[in-house]
Amino acid sequence: MRILENLEPKAVFAIFEDLCAIPHGSENTKAVSDYCAAFARDHGLACYQDDLDNVVIKKPASPGYEHAQPVILQGHMDMVCEKEPDCGKDMDREGLDLFVDGDLVGARGTTLGGDDGIAVAMILAILEDATLPHPPLEAVFTVDEEIGMQGAEGLDASVLRGRRMLNLDSEDEGILTVSCAGGNRTTCTLPVEREPFSGACCTVTIGGLIGGHSGNEIDKGRASSNVLTGRVLDELARKTQMRLVRVDGGDKDNAIPRMTKAMVAVQDEAAAAQITAQMDAVFKKEYECTDPNVFVCFERGEDEWLPMDAPSTQRVIGLLLCAPDGVQANDPNLPGLVETSLNLGILHTAEDHLSATFCVRSSVGTRKEMVTARLRRLAEMLGGSAAVTGDYPAWEYRKDSPLRDIMTQVFREQYHREMTVESIHAGLECGLFSDKLPGLDCVSFGPDLEEIHTPRERLHIASVARVWAYTLEVLKRCK
Repeated sequence: MRILENLEPKAVFAIFEDLCAIPHGSENTKAVSDYCAAFARDHGLACYQDDLDNVVIKKPASPGYEHAQPVILQGHMDMVCEKEPDCGKDMDREGLDLFVDGDLVGARGTTLGGDDGIAVAMILAILEDATLPHPPLEAVFTVDEEIGMQGAEGLDASVLRGRRMLNLDSEDEGILTVSCAGGNRTTCTLPVEREPFSGACCTVTIGGLIGGHSGNEIDKGRASSNVLTGRVLDELARKTQMRLVRVDGGDKDNAIPRMTKAMVAVQDEAAAAQITAQMDAVFKKEYECTDPNVFVCFERGEDEWLPMDAPSTQRVIGLLLCAPDGVQANDPNLPGLVETSLNLGILHTAEDHLSATFCVRSSVGTRKEMVTARLRRLAEMLGGSAAVTGDYPAWEYRKDSPLRDIMTQVFREQYHREMTVESIHAGLECGLFSDKLPGLDCVSFGPDLEEIHTPRERLHIASVARVWAYTLEVLKRCK
């Protein structure tokens, strides 16, 4: 049974529902890439599918637009796969369970992937419709945007002629994004040694957090379960005899982690339980406004690994407690905009090492390098190392933008108010495309999405309809 079949615009929501039935988390995009390529073939359109599974589809101009310069329509195919703790869905193999609640579309127990599935659906619907007036179109669907924009980085842009680009990867209707932060993924790795330790094996769980996008929500004061875990472990280590066995939390570097579990061995189980109860009360007070459901749970557990030795335990705690996290600087020229931040998104323990992966962002390249250098120095001082992947440039503001002028004019006529033009702290692929396509005139926009990168993600139906009409009018005026 089709869940979205009665929603308008029908073509957009039909394709979106198709996409939601295909697992397409980052590094799992082959099937959705093949769907887009097959879509192009079925509609007689030229298609390029590279070794990374990026897809470029070209559609000739409609009558009267043959001499217009091409417009690039761009979105990414991968989604952030997050789910509720009690959700049993295998997001690597199963499609989403969609539902409609009034004006909202969501997925039961999981993220929806409206970021950026709704962009892919809208672009494919434009390519499908033979009645629309438009210039030559170059649709670009990239992979692995959510884990460092690897698709955009590896794309051979020589197949693109356009120097005007509509990026449909924003989540607030009525806001036109014209620049964004650059970023990278920095992973700190610490070696660990293990030895026997006489004590009770227990699990410390920090959870109940709201989480959210590490760019859009980094300034909301929300707690990070990975950071809070460092505080709890420090309290335990200072006040009891304790050894760490493992600590794991978060799945995505660009999502503020909502739950972390640490396995510890303690000599005084009662004292450890009392300490964690005290930290539970501390966190509930500290985060009563931003994360009112935060909890610290302490219970008996078992593990097949030996505990880490005392030096390894202290080094891991030192990293978790001392690594910078959250907002580091605000933009002095744009009040309310974060300039530099980082998010400890993923903690993972192996038998011989611990890795901590940070999403680093800044609109100032040297500040991004400074934060990365701090992490590297800290890791090295603790006997480990740091590696940087997925580095991408900031997208700088363009003073002269004919495309921005068209967008704001059409918005004024359709909405009868002025469009908000702004920069954002989150990363967008526009920076990489601007590097690859000199002189690119680029903007980013999209329909309303709530709580992306969390199971509370919701897509506003009426907003999709308005943005669809808006996009078609913009293309109509791109002569």
